[in-house]
Amino acid sequence: MAEITAALVRELRDETGLPMMDCKKALQENNGDKEAAKKNLRERGIKLGASRSSRETAFGRFGIQAGVDKKAGAIVEVKCESAPVANSEGFIQFANDLAQALATSNATTADDLLNQPCPSQPGKTLKDVKDDMFNRIREVFNIGRMKRLEGSTGGYSHNSGTVSGVLVGVEGGNDVAAKDVSMHVAAMHPLAVVKEEIDPALVASEREILRAAALAEGKPANIVDKMVEGRLKNFYAEKVLSEQPFVKENTQTVAAYASGHKMKIKQFVHWVLGKE
Repeated sequence: MAEITAALVRELRDETGLPMMDCKKALQENNGDKEAAKKNLRERGIKLGASRSSRETAFGRFGIQAGVDKKAGAIVEVKCESAPVANSEGFIQFANDLAQALATSNATTADDLLNQPCPSQPGKTLKDVKDDMFNRIREVFNIGRMKRLEGSTGGYSHNSGTVSGVLVGVEGGNDVAAKDVSMHVAAMHPLAVVKEEIDPALVASEREILRAAALAEGKPANIVDKMVEGRLKNFYAEKVLSEQPFVKENTQTVAAYASGHKMKIKQFVHWVLGKE
């Protein structure tokens, strides 16, 4: 049997991030063959991960790839079991790698995405990285929602208190303006870019509420409908992105801010972790 030196054990530990005793045992079982030991450790981790797959993953973050000079942007929801892991450097990099891979590939499912090469670790797939992370941390990682937007984008991830992610599709503008609009979306929770995109049923419901309120005020029936249409403007100013007062300068609307930066807002994705 090959000699298992302390230096070899440390070397395997440095390359895998696993406990010294696990590395030593794997080397002993594989006659000192480091690559075989690595494979053995990874296989054990995959098996253990499968047995723990039903664990709750209530924490996490959003990986985002965005830029007005890029062909596409992407947002990926990545979940884990604890807040410390969600805020760790490795997990943040993994989330951003997933988003970058989604933006630059044709992946449509989580499995497709995990089979893509890892942008930050050449020679490994994203699944390899995920398995290695589980082996080191022993927490379950799950990919939730994922979305790719063609063309120029801005993005923003909020990870203090409520964890949310925003991806905004734009034409023109610059990265700063696109990010500013993304931050506005995260703060103000609009329902649509323009009022025509709001669910007609929601508008009809709001109209009936306003009509009933106007009648209760004793307003003449023949002018109630005109009053309702006027009051709907406040509803749109609250719910429609282009008509909301811009959070950084509320003397202008978001549409005016975008126009001032020669930018058109096309669409947006706004997700809050754990809320569909």
